[in-house]
Amino acid sequence: MKVQNIKNIDRFFQVVDECKGRVELVTGEGDRLNLKSKLSQYVSMANIFSNGEIPELEIIAYEKEDIDRLINYMMNE
Repeated sequence: MKVQNIKNIDRFFQVVDECKGRVELVTGEGDRLNLKSKLSQYVSMANIFSNGEIPELEIIAYEKEDIDRLINYMMNE
């Protein structure tokens, strides 16, 4: 799923941390980084973060509950 216009990075990662299953960031090269890993969070954000906002990310969540949680975050932020 595509996640767009993330303005509150801390809240986004809080939602990711609340997910029960694996949540991955798909890089431009097709690599998948585990977003539940703090190290991966810092590395991935350092590479794509610009102007205080993340314009678009492709993420994969494997549990329906987690997908619903992420969609709810995107709709309400």
